[in-house]
Amino acid sequence: MTYQSHIAQMNETIGQNGDSWAAIDAGSAARMAVQNRFPTGLDIARYTAKIMREDMEAYDKDPANYTQSLGCWHGFIAQQKMISIKKHFGSTKRRYLYLSGWMVAALRSEFGPLPDQSMHEKTSVPALIEELYTFLKQADARELGGLFRELDKAKAEGDAVNTHRLLKEIDEHQTHVVPIIADIDAGFGNAEATYLLAKKMIEAGACALQIENQVSDEKQCGHQDGKVTVPHEDFLQKIRAIRYAFLEMGVPDGIIVARTDSLGAGLTKQIAFSKEPGDLGDQYNAFLDCDEVDPADITNGQVFISRDGKLMSPKRLPSNLYQFRAGTGEDRCVLDCITALQHGADLLWIETEKPHVEQIAGMVDRVREVIPNAKLVYNNSPSFNWTLNFRQQIFDKWEAEGKDVSSYDRAKLMSIDYDGTDLATEADEKIRTFQADAAKRAGIFHHLITLPTYHTAALSTDNLAKEYFGDQAMLGYVKNVQREEIRQGIACVKHQNMAGSDIGDDHKEYFAGEAALKAGGKDNTMNQFAAA
Repeated sequence: MTYQSHIAQMNETIGQNGDSWAAIDAGSAARMAVQNRFPTGLDIARYTAKIMREDMEAYDKDPANYTQSLGCWHGFIAQQKMISIKKHFGSTKRRYLYLSGWMVAALRSEFGPLPDQSMHEKTSVPALIEELYTFLKQADARELGGLFRELDKAKAEGDAVNTHRLLKEIDEHQTHVVPIIADIDAGFGNAEATYLLAKKMIEAGACALQIENQVSDEKQCGHQDGKVTVPHEDFLQKIRAIRYAFLEMGVPDGIIVARTDSLGAGLTKQIAFSKEPGDLGDQYNAFLDCDEVDPADITNGQVFISRDGKLMSPKRLPSNLYQFRAGTGEDRCVLDCITALQHGADLLWIETEKPHVEQIAGMVDRVREVIPNAKLVYNNSPSFNWTLNFRQQIFDKWEAEGKDVSSYDRAKLMSIDYDGTDLATEADEKIRTFQADAAKRAGIFHHLITLPTYHTAALSTDNLAKEYFGDQAMLGYVKNVQREEIRQGIACVKHQNMAGSDIGDDHKEYFAGEAALKAGGKDNTMNQFAAA
């Protein structure tokens, strides 16, 4: 609906309600409606699910159409990210947000900083989704508010050409609202708990939920030790629970990202139920590390399973967990992926211990033998030492090619002494092209960085503290922050405007007319940034 159509509709509604609504201005009401394109989180979930489905189809046609996101732990961070993307690239196309359970635990829990072990309040996840979209919608309102002010000026000056241009820009305005891939961890309990939390997350606006195959009460960060997986049927119950939640909430296009942590998980809490040889439970149990048992040597408390007609005893730890055979991680990942896609998941996530295109591709190739259009979401994790990993990859490649690597110490390639060397230059180029290379070779549809804004907040704060509390004092802020904000066109240099002051002034004028006490007058110090 165009802006002019909104005005016509508001005029009709106001007219139908008689003299008591006579003070309501149709144009002002229309502006408010245009500035709030998404009245509810479900409107957002439906809109963004459609975008994501279209992007998945585009990727299937050409892997150069991969998508990206950065993890955001606060609405303001998400807002500034999308404002920046629109400023630099003119479009938000194929750029998403990621909501990291790790960052919720570390930064948004009422308990204070927590490890990524599903100990934070489950309601903090949908609360953050709602917050992220509140800030993105405010970015829309702010940007459109500026266009409306320009429109009023053009009309007052009788500038028909500019008026026409602005009306077109308002009608074609691209929203800052983009898909969020949201982390539901291992579901925070059983399938019913997963379903209930999924509903809350969808209601808040999430169109894509990422769930992992770890035990919910033993859940660990994907890059830590001690991960424990569940049998496939337990995980599939949670995938079905999320699908039911999407259908109940009226978002049939909702996307389920099935994450496998099996590559780094050597333990399971359960022996899977099996009816017959070769079924899913039997395949899971086949990975267990077992010893054949002589009935004469049975000891107290042992657990047994049968395998190929033999009595076997799975290795059970004092923690009551069962151990998988070493070296089975990739095979378990492949089976996890195929099984998840065959039972309702839309995308995969394979958590790896390093960013290596061929390692990922090797597993994806095997999955695609069964499901040709299998696609991944991949964690470009800050838990990887990207510099060291890629320098070592180039070292190994050169060594295999017979190049002289005697001037490099493979274990110390992170050293600044190697910066500027040919090896470091080639490694950096591989890091630069990693996403495009992996999208083409390894089926990665979506690249995300889970915790980037956690690290950028720490780094920028450290730099400011060093300067401001040191010899530079106020110049440390002015030179390195404010001056750069102005020169780089960072919108929040006008922080009153960014926080909604001008939107509030508009509303005051709508509500009170000439009696409005507005903040944006000549004495507002933000006027010092008029040229910024």
